[in-house]
Amino acid sequence: MGDRITIKELPLEERPRERLIQFGPEHLSAAELIAIILRTGTVNYSAVDLGKELLAAYNDLRGLAKASLAEMAAQTGIGRAKAVQLKAAFELGRRVLTTNPLKLPKIRKPEDAYDLLKASFQDLDREHFKVIHLNTKNQVLKVETTAIGILSSSPVHPREVFKEAVKMSSAGLILAHNHPSGDPTPSQDDLLLTNRLYEAGEILGIRIIDHLIFGDICYLSLKERGQLL
Repeated sequence: MGDRITIKELPLEERPRERLIQFGPEHLSAAELIAIILRTGTVNYSAVDLGKELLAAYNDLRGLAKASLAEMAAQTGIGRAKAVQLKAAFELGRRVLTTNPLKLPKIRKPEDAYDLLKASFQDLDREHFKVIHLNTKNQVLKVETTAIGILSSSPVHPREVFKEAVKMSSAGLILAHNHPSGDPTPSQDDLLLTNRLYEAGEILGIRIIDHLIFGDICYLSLKERGQLL
């Protein structure tokens, strides 16, 4: 381990920050990009070495993005401060993908809702329950997260689901949540919750149009399966 060299000892053309400036970020490896975020290494490991170690520990970038703050901090040479920097970087990337454009699309079919939400459901280790608010023309008014669960459960109450819908005069809602296990098959609780929210929507005059369940790079539509009232 004593023969490792630091980034400052590398030739200028091999330093990640200088390479990014000269060639652009797309020409850097994932380990080099991580090194720029970490900024410094340790006595025996350069920041690039730490990036390589992290990628090896979690198989790839996606695995690293799913790691908890505590798991990252426990890796050799990382610690809480560097783990926080990495978490912040991954969250910024997620927000770039999920920030609503000025003109949100019209939802014509379940696949449209899936395309709208898939980035926001990527690499989550807990259940997130989201609601797409639609106007009378099925144009998206807003996407909101109404509940974040712990591991395999997401506490959802009709009051939270319809509070914003009433305020915005939403004509219809598309419900969506993820299964961290990767299997989108609906549970009995999923079906009971959907029916409960559907009935509440009937009373309020706000349609529940569909409920999508997100798995690992896949989804399931309760409407398409005939499991929506």
